[in-house]
Amino acid sequence: MTARLVAIAGPLEGRGFAIESSPFAIGRHSSNALAVRDLSVSRRHCELRAEGDSWTVRDLESRLGTFVNGTAVRDRRLEHGDLLRIGGTLLLYLREEADGPSAPAAIDFVAETTVRVPVADERDGGPEWLLATLGPEGRSTRQLAALLGISRAVQRSATVEALARQLLDRLAEVLPAERLALLLETEAGAGLRAAGVRGGEEEPAVSRTVAERAIGERQALLCNDVRAAAAYGAAESLRAERVRSLLCVPLVAGERCFGVLYADAREPGVRFEPHHLRFLTAVAAIAAVAVEDLRRREWLEAENERLRRAEGGYGMIGESAAMRKVYDFIARVAPTDATVLLRGESGTGKEVAARAIHAASRRRGGPFVAFSCAALSETLLESELFGHERGAFTGAIARKAGRLELADEGTVFLDEVGEIRPALQAKLLRVLEERRFERVGGTRPIEVDIRLIAATNRDLEKAIADGSFRDDLYFRLNVVSLTLPPLRRRRGDVGLLANHFAALYGERFGRPVAGIDEAARACLEAYDWPGNVRELANAIERAVVLGDGDAIHPEDLPEALLDTGSAGDSAPSSYQRALTETKRRLILDAMAEASGNVTRAAEKLGLHPNYLHRLLTNLGLRDRLER
Repeated sequence: MTARLVAIAGPLEGRGFAIESSPFAIGRHSSNALAVRDLSVSRRHCELRAEGDSWTVRDLESRLGTFVNGTAVRDRRLEHGDLLRIGGTLLLYLREEADGPSAPAAIDFVAETTVRVPVADERDGGPEWLLATLGPEGRSTRQLAALLGISRAVQRSATVEALARQLLDRLAEVLPAERLALLLETEAGAGLRAAGVRGGEEEPAVSRTVAERAIGERQALLCNDVRAAAAYGAAESLRAERVRSLLCVPLVAGERCFGVLYADAREPGVRFEPHHLRFLTAVAAIAAVAVEDLRRREWLEAENERLRRAEGGYGMIGESAAMRKVYDFIARVAPTDATVLLRGESGTGKEVAARAIHAASRRRGGPFVAFSCAALSETLLESELFGHERGAFTGAIARKAGRLELADEGTVFLDEVGEIRPALQAKLLRVLEERRFERVGGTRPIEVDIRLIAATNRDLEKAIADGSFRDDLYFRLNVVSLTLPPLRRRRGDVGLLANHFAALYGERFGRPVAGIDEAARACLEAYDWPGNVRELANAIERAVVLGDGDAIHPEDLPEALLDTGSAGDSAPSSYQRALTETKRRLILDAMAEASGNVTRAAEKLGLHPNYLHRLLTNLGLRDRLER
């Protein structure tokens, strides 16, 4: 007499145990024949005893009880396929390989050779539902191993194609089918397409009669004599392919029925049994939600990519001529693996541009690792870039992977690359030339597949001249180069950026902002933005946090923006001087008419009193009013 236990859930999941001696004790303590490291299991929980040609389970007064098929028991004879639960562990009792046919009550026999099974969405049924669905004759080791493999594939597959391949390979181990296919409805509703095929051509000629019936009636179908079956005998595709036996199970997720798992055979001696149909139905229930989720994810990724390409900027904002040149540069360099050097003032969006290049490249599915080379000592910077081995230096208590290693198969963005010291520049040059390096304290070369994008706001040519930057590294970095335009040279984009940041921070801080009023917009567009887009983002964030109206007003903005004199790094133009003088004259006249009352003067000018107070300070008018 042979019997075994297979762990379906719990800490021992996936492992099998032969029952070789009587009694066969199960519990948490290591002295048991089957030790289960689970605090919900008692030290000696239960035991199995041989009685004639069968085994009996007996509870040993365990703390949480012993359950067979969901029922608490003290002493019970086990049948093949029973489910034994102790604590958080679910064990399947297998007495023998049993593949004999059996028809549970849920199956309707339509004809002698045809079976239909109503299908429901059972995604939350768990292992007990799954095994109950299979029935005792379907709980063979082979089917169980296939189901465990399918469960793992469902959890680990990243694409529909990968999941389909795993599903069909596992099904082929159990079903006596010549062809297997996963067919899904197209997004446009134009019929079914093959997401995966095994044992046949790329697009099998699956009968529309069979597939539409399975999907329309939410029925799992089995037929072992297609030519004799009234429902299928007239189907042209089945006759043309000389199909004799078939299985077809719909994929159901919630209220949607969106595809089928299909199997057929043409050899006269091949028959599908009802337990094969139940097995395929169980697999469809496991896989349906995963397939639907992966399809939705793939559709969203494709739609996001389409929108990014339609916008031209991959998340960057701006419609000026300067930004159109940036978008054109990204579109041309992204498909390649060329090293890119991004230059420009601080705050112009060099990291945003680097992310856009990565998002538009073939590496977009890989990691994007950004790292600033500034404000770290040479030793720490080397450790961060290349990683270190345990004991390489004081404090290196464990091995650490560096940023370059973490970016394997993706993109690494090195900001402020001009701050790297010359000794470390030589090591970075080797990475660019050979795509290999050693960790600090290590001797084994590590090869990486990375694309490098570097950024700096330094004058590297000047740094080369004074000896602080290697010219050979410069040439390796400067394969293709882009200088990001400062915000003062793309003033037409200020309004777009301001609206974007207002919506972003309004949602983040729970204060919806309707927009930016005209006076505030004029202040934003007149300012020279020495801190560029980063300074604009900070200004709008401040306005959202401190403002109390439904829109952003001038009084919500930083004081520096209200001074329309020389805000930039050059002398004010004649236009700016004339504009400033006109403002002074208007304010002085209004203050005179209001007898020095700021509130009444602000009302005459159509300004907020707080804004007028700031203008009086910023334009240097308080001293003149006090005279």
